[in-house]
Amino acid sequence: MKFVAYERAKQGTGASRRLRNVGKTPGIVYGGEGQPLVIELDHNALFHALKKEAFHSSILEMDLGGTVSKVLLRDVQYHPYRQEVQHVDFQRVDANTRLHMKVPLHYKGAEESPAVKVDHCMVNPVINELDVSCLPTDLPEFIEIDLSGLKKGGSLHLNDVKLPKGVKALTHGKQNPVLVSVVLSAAEESAETAADGAAAPAADAKPAAKGGKPAAKAAPAAKTPAAKTPAAKAPAGKK
Repeated sequence: MKFVAYERAKQGTGASRRLRNVGKTPGIVYGGEGQPLVIELDHNALFHALKKEAFHSSILEMDLGGTVSKVLLRDVQYHPYRQEVQHVDFQRVDANTRLHMKVPLHYKGAEESPAVKVDHCMVNPVINELDVSCLPTDLPEFIEIDLSGLKKGGSLHLNDVKLPKGVKALTHGKQNPVLVSVVLSAAEESAETAADGAAAPAADAKPAAKGGKPAAKAAPAAKTPAAKTPAAKAPAGKK
């Protein structure tokens, strides 16, 4: 990608604020054999360029006063609540020096995998970009990864992926990190839980031991004696 930059004459907080007020964004270019150079860019053009993935992960061509040089975007500072880019940093690219960059991972084929198509699982990306080291000429815009072989209960690790030629992954001490995991969907998990719950009572029921004594019969409830009817009194004799 190519963008146009202009050399900035003035520096400082006040000068940067005045640039932003007239639709410009201050920036700096550093690295390589040259001295750091302060620049300014058109804010609207920069704002739309930053929405493109390639602007963040590929080598850019900076046109500065008719001279084109290769740079990488290194840092962007945004306003806390306005849609405004306040400052950008670029690094010059040396063709013979290895770069350390974050490269996006593009996953494809998950819908065709047995995990999704047969078992109705969900594919959960754990890592969406990968730190890599490579020469400028080997830097990929993105790394595409095929997920069509995923199965239920499985996962995809870094060692399962073939990286582009000349590209080395930087794992920062982690051994073979997980890139993608397969998890059950909420509906499938509820169905399995219900099935396990139904099977549990059947497993817990045990037959009576062979030759065991029959269970004692419950004693009959005690009968309440009927109330006695008082004997009828003899009529009093006549005098």
